[in-house]
Amino acid sequence: MDGIIFDVDGTLWDSTEVVAVAYNRIIQQHTDSSLIVDSDRLKKLFGKPMDEIFAELLPELSPEEQSRLGSLCFEQEHLELEKTPGNCYPHLEETLECLSQKHPLFIVSNCQQGYIELFLRKTGFGKYIRDHLCYGDTGTSKGQTILRLMRENGLASPVYVGDTQGDANACAEANIPFVFAEYGFGSVEEPDYRIADLSDLCTIF
Repeated sequence: MDGIIFDVDGTLWDSTEVVAVAYNRIIQQHTDSSLIVDSDRLKKLFGKPMDEIFAELLPELSPEEQSRLGSLCFEQEHLELEKTPGNCYPHLEETLECLSQKHPLFIVSNCQQGYIELFLRKTGFGKYIRDHLCYGDTGTSKGQTILRLMRENGLASPVYVGDTQGDANACAEANIPFVFAEYGFGSVEEPDYRIADLSDLCTIF
């Protein structure tokens, strides 16, 4: 193994309560929809590409309007997270510090541009992460984004830590092992590894 790649939402932190506030504000201001988004709804959607999230939330809108509204939601999301960051999962910093002493660490997410940077800035954990990529950077599937990060960083055999079946599928596409964070948002039938707590990674690797 020559690297560990992390997902963000449901793996490193949970920002869904704050993001729900942002989405609801924009939906109420810019649409006639009565939709109210809550944390539980977002947990079922997070991990999907951005366009799929808004297609599921507001299917009555045209793809162009979904895209426009999504951009507004992401702007508001960043504003809200600057004021109130997400909640990091237990033992995150100790785990990153422990792992970074032996392995280069990376992040790949299906999020918009600027989100990973915001996470690293608000937590102060940028010192542990060597590089990152997201859907907003590449516009490709998570599997292809993982492969691009591997190429750009000379990785041959990393593992990926995530919390959804979509993450597991991305690892299958990239042909790398998948570590399932059981405490996160999703469920996975047959991961290569399972962790009940982030600190378990220090034992496995």
